[in-house]
Amino acid sequence: MQALMMTKYGDITSSLAFQNITKPTISTTQLLIEVHASSINPFDYKVLKGDFKAFKKITFPHGIGRDVSGVVTEIGDEVTNFKVGDTVLSRIGEQLVGTIAQYVASEAKHTALKPDQITHQEAASIPLAGLTAWQGLVTIANLKAGEKVLIHAGSGGVGTIAIQLAKHLGAFVATTTSTPNVDLVKKLGADQVIDYKKEDYLQQVNSFGVVFDTMGGEHTLDAFKVIKEGGRVVSVNGEVDDILARELGLNFIIRKILSLKAKKITQAAAKKTAMYRMFMMSSNGPQLAELADLYMQNKIQAVIDRSYGFTESIEALEYLSKGRAKGKVVITH
Repeated sequence: MQALMMTKYGDITSSLAFQNITKPTISTTQLLIEVHASSINPFDYKVLKGDFKAFKKITFPHGIGRDVSGVVTEIGDEVTNFKVGDTVLSRIGEQLVGTIAQYVASEAKHTALKPDQITHQEAASIPLAGLTAWQGLVTIANLKAGEKVLIHAGSGGVGTIAIQLAKHLGAFVATTTSTPNVDLVKKLGADQVIDYKKEDYLQQVNSFGVVFDTMGGEHTLDAFKVIKEGGRVVSVNGEVDDILARELGLNFIIRKILSLKAKKITQAAAKKTAMYRMFMMSSNGPQLAELADLYMQNKIQAVIDRSYGFTESIEALEYLSKGRAKGKVVITH
């Protein structure tokens, strides 16, 4: 079968190639999915550049792409909740990565049925970004109705879903974005839109219960200037906290180094008696099913910036890497 493969660490144009590879062989707990659509995320090209090789090295050639929507063509002997012919979506586990391909294997526990009401392209736009929003706002922040939440980068893949999810939960949503995207995030339900090209968000928000930090850097530390006493700062791009370090299985010395790097953040959190968590999204079929149900009910709508054909996958990654996409970039197969 044909698949887009990473051939080495490096840039998008020189480190990717289409190759003929063997169709995946599934285990007893897995499904084989014929790919109809996939979507790409910044995480994909960051892995390609080698940003995470300190945590886990890759053996090349290696697949790329983690989001998929398609049709089940085989099921493992222990799989009871799916059958051949089901249309499904999944955020593929790291050991099976490679959704920019004709077929991909997925653990059944990471997979959910695709509602008939949404297309394969829409379904493929959900998994990684949707689970990131869900786990950040629901699982970790425990966002409640009536609370105020600041969501950075509201027009991005995670941000567009996070705004809608937070509104569904009954929160007051403020978000940052650039001038061309103001109308988009308003349509998604944002109550307060801060155009960072024209305004300093630190002057516009205060006493928020939750900050959902997708930016990292100074935004992580500045989050503690806008949350209320006892608030929560949840980040996908900040400094690694000890909980995440332990989840990643890092040794004591590395955890100590990371703790020193995060010292300013932990001190800022302590001054506000606030919670700080940095997390990495994990694949989760039941959560994905809950998200898919919200799309079916039109509580959340897919925001797709551009769609590319399978043979245009490298161009799709190049476009996404420029950081201007509104919502998701998807690939049709």
